[in-house]
Amino acid sequence: MKIQLRYFASVREALETADETVDLPDGIATVGDVRAWLRVRGGIWADTLAEGRALRMACNHVMTDAGTRVTEGCEVAFFPPVTGG
Repeated sequence: MKIQLRYFASVREALETADETVDLPDGIATVGDVRAWLRVRGGIWADTLAEGRALRMACNHVMTDAGTRVTEGCEVAFFPPVTGG
């Protein structure tokens, strides 16, 4: 299954890329699976997308959680939580 990935703000800066198209291996079914799969790349990918790290996720421009299913051609985005006052 092919999907589009987008990275924003400090996530984009850390990973040194804004977007990419990937072909997911069998068994990757949810946004959480995608995040875990990307962590396997190691190094900065593992650190930036670490399980305990505060990170927001969206699927097709809708805020989501790790259990949201991904589908062919969808867009998954990762970005830090917004802070401010």
